Amino acid sequence: MTIEEQLQRIETLLVALVDRQAVKDWYSTDEFARMVGKAEFTVREWCRLGRIRAEKRRSGRGAFAAWVVSHHESLRYQREGLLPPVGHRRVTDSR
Repeated sequence: MTIEEQLQRIETLLVALVDRQAVKDWYSTDEFARMVGKAEFTVREWCRLGRIRAEKRRSGRGAFAAWVVSHHESLRYQREGLLPPVGHRRVTDSR
């Protein structure tokens, strides 16, 4: 294998690596689930219950909107984890 062929191979591998790690503004529930190692159903439930900040967007699948998670929220989730359940009150000792 010539040096030019080796360089071309390296360049192809680098392009594939960069494409795989590309940062997006918004992630589908499937993409987010793969990023955090959870089932897509779990991520959709988190969205529905307000455990992560997400928005409904037109999905191209007819009249049904799909949840999407922002890149900013994915970073927040990695740092802090799930948000408390909506309506969750912190229990304090009143003595």
